[in-house]
Amino acid sequence: MSARSRIFKAMQQIANEQNVTLPPLHDDLALHDTGFDSLAFAILVARLEDDLGSDPFTVAEDAAFPSTVGEFVRAYENVPA
Repeated sequence: MSARSRIFKAMQQIANEQNVTLPPLHDDLALHDTGFDSLAFAILVARLEDDLGSDPFTVAEDAAFPSTVGEFVRAYENVPA
């Protein structure tokens, strides 16, 4: 399963748990339009670290939090080995 698929699956799961109506996910969707609050994003990043084995926001010294779903996915796809 690709990183994108795993991220989208985790987002769906967290949305269900947090009673968030998640809009259709696509690269241009702004993260603030997902309906996730800071807790939901913290849960997402923690689960993805467990699932994918890395947290791109702590690996890179100059990591900035992305503003769109596409940027978020690319952060995980481009984690240095």
